[in-house]
Amino acid sequence: MKQALIVIDVQEVFFDLPENYLYQKEDLVLRINQWIAAARSADVPVIFIQHTVYDNVNSPLYVDSPGWQLNHGLDMKPEDTVIRKTTWDSFHNTELSVLLEDNSIEQLIFAGAQTEFCLDTTIRAAYSRGYKSNILAKNSHSTLANAVLTASQIIEHHEQIWNGRFATIRGLDEHVF
Repeated sequence: MKQALIVIDVQEVFFDLPENYLYQKEDLVLRINQWIAAARSADVPVIFIQHTVYDNVNSPLYVDSPGWQLNHGLDMKPEDTVIRKTTWDSFHNTELSVLLEDNSIEQLIFAGAQTEFCLDTTIRAAYSRGYKSNILAKNSHSTLANAVLTASQIIEHHEQIWNGRFATIRGLDEHVF
C-alpha cells in the first residue's frame, strides 16, 4: 500500500508566541522528525501543510509573516511538498487530492497541529474521501488548552474518537512503513 506522511500546521506561531505554545512543543518536533526520517527511509513522500491567511495582515498566519513559517526545527528537504491551505480542511481548495491521486497514495499518516481543529478536520475529510486505513502518528500531534479542557485532555479525547474509526494510532515501533 503506497503511503504519504502528512504534517499539518507545525508553524512558528505555535513556538514563538507564549499564548500559542503547543503542549509539549519541543518534544513534538523531535517526534515528528523521527516520523519524517522513517518515511524517507521507506521512500514515503512527506507533505507539509501550511495554514495561510491572505486577507488579514494582523493575523500571525498571514502569508510570509514570521509566525506563518513552518517550524525551523522540522527536517524539511527541497523534494518535500508544501501545500498552503486557508481552512481547517487540508483538502478544501488545495492541490492535496490531486497530488495523492497522481502518486497513487492509498494510506495517509498524520502528524501536526492543532488536534481538534485542522488535524481533526483533515483526518475526517480524508476518511470521507475514501482513505479508510489512515494512521495517526503516536505522540506526534498537539494543541493548546482551552477554557474547558487541558491540551492533554483534548488530545486524549480525539484519539479515543479517531482510533479504530477514522485512523489507527500507531507508533514507529509498529513497523508502519
